[in-house]
Amino acid sequence: MRGLWVRWTLLIVFVAILGTAFINLGEWQLHRLHDRRERNATTIANEQAPVRPFTAVFNRPLTEADQWQRVEARGTFDASHQFVVRYRSNGDASGYEVVTPLRTETATVLVDRGFIPLGPGVKIPAAAPAPPEQPVTVVGYARRNEHGRKGAVQPSNGQVRLINSDALAPTLPYPIVNGYLSALTVTPAQEGGLIPLGPPELSEGPHFWYAVQWFMFALIGVLGVVLFIRADLRERRGPTAPPTQTPDTPKMSSPPKTPSPPKASSPV
Repeated sequence: MRGLWVRWTLLIVFVAILGTAFINLGEWQLHRLHDRRERNATTIANEQAPVRPFTAVFNRPLTEADQWQRVEARGTFDASHQFVVRYRSNGDASGYEVVTPLRTETATVLVDRGFIPLGPGVKIPAAAPAPPEQPVTVVGYARRNEHGRKGAVQPSNGQVRLINSDALAPTLPYPIVNGYLSALTVTPAQEGGLIPLGPPELSEGPHFWYAVQWFMFALIGVLGVVLFIRADLRERRGPTAPPTQTPDTPKMSSPPKTPSPPKASSPV
């Protein structure tokens, strides 16, 4: 019996550790669901809010609460210092984006002027479409810096993988504000077939069902321990012998009587 207790203890400890991990993973998915709901609510609220002036938003490092606010900025594009953002997608299309500094009266902000799709096997052109030369009015979404490895945010030959104002600032001859502006409209209109980028899909994602799966794994582990211990106990008791049935003793039949031989007649 001692061996069984040792085995059961080890099994329970193992399942407890594994179950705790599963429960933590489930709670992590629920936290992600909560964060996503909050982000969706912020996006909807910012989209529905009136367009704000550039100086009211881009006066500090942008946070998640600033994302997707519509902002209006007026200034002149600096075509000599624009960047190509490679390996981008818009829906099912793949292509690149063009980021150009916009010099306003108060500060300079990076503007993502839009997305240009590329067909399969088509390379990014050496020169991106030029911006309008005259002063423009840009209305767009406020965006936080994108983050990634060093090689993705630092430019090489005028191209980058992610848009990060802190990484691009050292390559410019003037300071720029934190974050960037994703253009919705440019007035006068720009040329080059640039497509404005919209907000992300406002869905809750698969986090709830992922959480359910992790909790089910923990429950399966507990049930498995119970079934394992019950099987051990059943095996220890051994197979149950069926009840012995006493067959009915047949009655002994008396042997048939042997007829007596006939008596011999005496002679006369």
